[in-house]
Amino acid sequence: NLDGYGLRVAVTSGGCSGFSYGLDFENQEKPEDTVLEIEGVKIYVDRSSAAHLSGTVIDYVAGLQGAGFKFTNPNVKSTCGCGTSFSA
Repeated sequence: NLDGYGLRVAVTSGGCSGFSYGLDFENQEKPEDTVLEIEGVKIYVDRSSAAHLSGTVIDYVAGLQGAGFKFTNPNVKSTCGCGTSFSA
């Protein structure tokens, strides 16, 4: 049961290009969070991730290669070959 939960969106160090995205369920705001509410869902973003996520569009896509979240981020300078990490 995920009543009361929102989605934490984060940028973490890692991957071959330097940064990667993280998504997790969250039910509590932290003091440094920016909290958005979109269509009734709370989105939690910590201060350090917010700088890398400014202007980012997150969409859920399904296709022949599977389904998942797609990040369109204007701050990205390059991505790795497999597309799971990026540099900014």
